[in-house]
Amino acid sequence: MPNIQCGGFIGQVWAVLARSVLALGIALGLAGCSVQAGTQVAARSQGERVVRIGYQKTGEIIRLQGKLQKRLAAVGAKVEWAEFTAGPPLLEALSAGGLDFGATGDTPPIFAQAAGAPLVYVAATEPSPRGRAILVHKSSHIRTVRDLRGKKVAVQKASGAHYLLVQVLERAGLHWSDIKPVYLAPAEARVAFASHSVDAWAIWDPFYAVAEEQPDVRVLIDGEGITTQGSRYLASRDFALRNPDLLRVVLDEYRQVNRWIDEHPHEAALLAARSQGLPVSTLERTFRRRREALVPLDAHFVSEQQKVADTFWRLKLLPRPVNIREALLDSKQYAASAGSP
Repeated sequence: MPNIQCGGFIGQVWAVLARSVLALGIALGLAGCSVQAGTQVAARSQGERVVRIGYQKTGEIIRLQGKLQKRLAAVGAKVEWAEFTAGPPLLEALSAGGLDFGATGDTPPIFAQAAGAPLVYVAATEPSPRGRAILVHKSSHIRTVRDLRGKKVAVQKASGAHYLLVQVLERAGLHWSDIKPVYLAPAEARVAFASHSVDAWAIWDPFYAVAEEQPDVRVLIDGEGITTQGSRYLASRDFALRNPDLLRVVLDEYRQVNRWIDEHPHEAALLAARSQGLPVSTLERTFRRRREALVPLDAHFVSEQQKVADTFWRLKLLPRPVNIREALLDSKQYAASAGSP
């Protein structure tokens, strides 16, 4: 891990991001040298199968609990984990063959599908609108969303925060061209925000939860009453079709873990704090703002996800239009993996 000598909040952010940067390098390295392995679920010698799962900061409870590892071992498989700072790089690794399964927000799979990623939706969660926000400096003259006109706003491109920013601008009668978007990953965005190089920052938890504790930060608006999407669980199409038995185990364990997090946010924060290097209170606030129960991939899901795709196509931020149904399995395939069509 890099020996980064930073104090205060920036040091905290680097601490929680450094492992993700290393994991991304490993995952993409694997993808570059073994894309063909992805078509075999990274099959190993003597029949052992490996499921490669990508996760983000607060998505590692399932790894820390260790139950999935035991369940997969019982059917002759193992799991390899890779941590990412955001959904877009996670899906880049999945597209390149370095992952089999991963969870992101609503927006990353839209951009990944537009780029030709061979992914399919296998599950989704309830909306967590309070887990995304647009932040400004406490001393800023920006008091309403309309005040963002002409301002520099940091945001991770293709992230859920990107979609929130689009939504709040349009609700305020502004166009995307009315602001100056600065596309930055969370660590870079925090540095830019702290140095006042940008005027606002669109971000999600746990980075949002960490930032709002700082004395110079004010929440301009969060996703309450705006965001209607939750997390998306995705797999490579090849993995989902060839290994419905393993996907069934993975989804069932996520279903149980997510229910436990919703019911025990404090205990989940205690568990995550040991590896994240963040205060328990920060992580507990993150978990309390989330709702992780799995929901059906029904007509409502398709409609809501299609709205995201159509919005970014209308803004000319996608290379081609996206049809969400092209990233779905059929009902029999979902039934085989315990997914929900």
